[in-house]
Amino acid sequence: MRLGHRQRLKPPAQMVSAEVGQRRPMNKEIIPSQKQSALAIMASKFSVEPARLLETLKATLMPKATNEELLSFVVTANQYGLNPFTREIYAFPARNGGIQPVVSVDGWIRMMNNHASFDGIRFTTEDKDGKPFSVTATIHLKDRTHPVEVTEYFSECSRNTEPWKVNPRRMLRHKALIQCARVAFGFSGITDEEEAIPQAVNVTPSRPIFRSKLEPKVEPESEPAPSVVVQPTELTLNEGKSNE
Repeated sequence: MRLGHRQRLKPPAQMVSAEVGQRRPMNKEIIPSQKQSALAIMASKFSVEPARLLETLKATLMPKATNEELLSFVVTANQYGLNPFTREIYAFPARNGGIQPVVSVDGWIRMMNNHASFDGIRFTTEDKDGKPFSVTATIHLKDRTHPVEVTEYFSECSRNTEPWKVNPRRMLRHKALIQCARVAFGFSGITDEEEAIPQAVNVTPSRPIFRSKLEPKVEPESEPAPSVVVQPTELTLNEGKSNE
């Protein structure tokens, strides 16, 4: 029997249901994607398993950190693209609890060079009486008409430490670089080593400080008990004297 142009055989119901099941999603349909955790992102950068990376961080760099503190640290390191194993970033206990991400000068240089707007830096050093007085850092940006300029002064930054005694101008240049990069690029939530560690600490921390170097932990020697000085009494002073 010949069918007309408008008369067609309908496919069986089973065939219709199979076609519906194999239909591809339309372009307007949104397929949720799984997001990687912060630890997985860092692990993929170093080509290691996330569990192995977690063990290494706890065993070498942050042995006393909680899981929450470790997660906060990893998020910050990922945000700025810093490597904790080369000491571009490490953790230091904050005064009010938790941790403070500390970035070394190498880390600040990496963040500055990785920024898309960075277009060079210039330093101007000023000495007085043969001694360092100030260093001015000038950062040029591709998307701004005027550069960013910050001056740091030796009298405000110097410390009684070996690096400042040996290389005072270099240390002052580092301070100017860090402060100028912070203003130019808006780096926040991080600090440098000297800002995180007070010059004179008289308070014992609640728990050991996180190690910033891959070195064995050295326990402090126990201090001897303080000696007790007994003041002589009047009776003691009068002993041995003859009665008048």
